[in-house]
Amino acid sequence: MQNNTFSTLFVGQNLIKLKEVDSTNNFLKNLVSKSEPLPEGTVIMADNQFAGRGQQESVWQTEAGKNISTSIYLRPNFLPLNKQFYLNIAVSLAVSDALSCFLPEAVQVKWPNDIYTNGKKLGGILIENTLTGSFIKSSVIGIGLNINQQGFRADLSTKATSVIQILQKETPLEAVMEKIVVFMEKYYLILKSGNYAILQNDYLKRLYKFDTLADYQQNGQIFEGKITGVEESGRLVMETAGGLRSFNFKEIEFIHTQNKT
Repeated sequence: MQNNTFSTLFVGQNLIKLKEVDSTNNFLKNLVSKSEPLPEGTVIMADNQFAGRGQQESVWQTEAGKNISTSIYLRPNFLPLNKQFYLNIAVSLAVSDALSCFLPEAVQVKWPNDIYTNGKKLGGILIENTLTGSFIKSSVIGIGLNINQQGFRADLSTKATSVIQILQKETPLEAVMEKIVVFMEKYYLILKSGNYAILQNDYLKRLYKFDTLADYQQNGQIFEGKITGVEESGRLVMETAGGLRSFNFKEIEFIHTQNKT
């Protein structure tokens, strides 16, 4: 079913709603691979996603009809490969701004692109790029957010949260999607204009544990560090006892402990 309901120029103007799908990213990638060109800004929204994926092929589990499971199609062919992390930044800012419209406490981005509030995970983002030469041909952006899910598995209950757990009332998924597409278009156009400094500064302001001494783990070893920035490549820059170090995705793990002074 297609439906034009959002007050945007192009993001969400082609909206496809599904009752059930294995993965909205997979569904959208299959659409892109067909011969007919797909309008930029196409949005897939599913009531139930039974095989959703997170970063590095981890599984994203969600309760049917309760949460946001969506994917957005963009064509950032203006973006050089060495700046592709700025797309990640733009999407993370869009999602955190959208949720900030509903939540009383600060919404943060846990590097590289998990969405956090009050030290717990609200959702995550998975971006899959198709490359051509030294540019991005197309991007499929998957977003999973805990909105109206009241409970989580025992092993996730201390790490995950949802909008309903915070507000103690349901939030219409359509209202959240409206904010997501509006802010997605805003930050995508900032990205397209080449205003990388704005994106970088806003991302650091939202970055979980930025400029805060905290515990991290690498290869089973726990160490103290303070996040000082993020490189254009997306590597996390951290001040440690051994000096400045940078880490790639999945190289370190955030330890859930109280911040240090």
